[in-house]
Amino acid sequence: MSALAILFFITPASICAEQPKELTVSTAASLTNAFGEIGQMYKNETNTSVVFNFDGSHALATQMINGAYADVFVSANTNRMNVVKNAGLMNNSSVIVFAENKLSFIVPKNNPGKIRDLKDLAKPGIKIVIGAKDVPVGDYAMQIIDNLGNDSAFGPEYKSKVLANVVSKETNVNYVVAKVALGEADVGFAYVSDVTYDLASKVDMVEIPDKYNVIAQYPMGIVNDSKYPAESEAFIKLVTSDAGKSILEKYGFKPVEGKTAKSVTKTMSAKASA
Repeated sequence: MSALAILFFITPASICAEQPKELTVSTAASLTNAFGEIGQMYKNETNTSVVFNFDGSHALATQMINGAYADVFVSANTNRMNVVKNAGLMNNSSVIVFAENKLSFIVPKNNPGKIRDLKDLAKPGIKIVIGAKDVPVGDYAMQIIDNLGNDSAFGPEYKSKVLANVVSKETNVNYVVAKVALGEADVGFAYVSDVTYDLASKVDMVEIPDKYNVIAQYPMGIVNDSKYPAESEAFIKLVTSDAGKSILEKYGFKPVEGKTAKSVTKTMSAKASA
């Protein structure tokens, strides 16, 4: 029996129900690789495609509030999810935190800025790229800079010197990574999960100690206007299954045990008898 088959049950009503051609999942850009693989697994199991809208969580929330359609919303922080919930757009009982992440800073492979540790971020002339303030990765970066600036070991002018070196604030983390990989910046604040296998030849990661770092929490849930709540629930269950967790770990995320997504409708699958 397939991984998803046990999640579905055929009922008389479901036989006549509309079968979706695709699910629309609005997803934080940092999950591009992991969810791309999970989406393919979902299609293999259900014969339903997943169309992803990958972008910064702030942009996704704004799009949804302005009427953009989605079946599932996945954010890189709880703040953006709460904005969408407060707008009355989410099935609140379906929302769970399913993964955690943390930040590092990345440098081009040839490390032109000679960045070796956190103190080097304050060196004059260093080009730093971070996320915009409304983007989770940008908010997390500012929290880390604040944490460092509050430590007397870095000196009273550390924060102002680091901020003076910021040359760009990007609307999602993929743009931060791209600028560093292309050598357009000396250092960027990104998620640990962003240093994927294909980027290992282009960038190096410098660890940020936990006492300064921030744990990013990733919530997801079903949108109230979803045409396919049962299939959306099945997607969420796949993400939180052992197979989904394995993929998340592969890409540097830490799966967490959120509450089980509450059933919002009778589930169904043409594969239930497989």
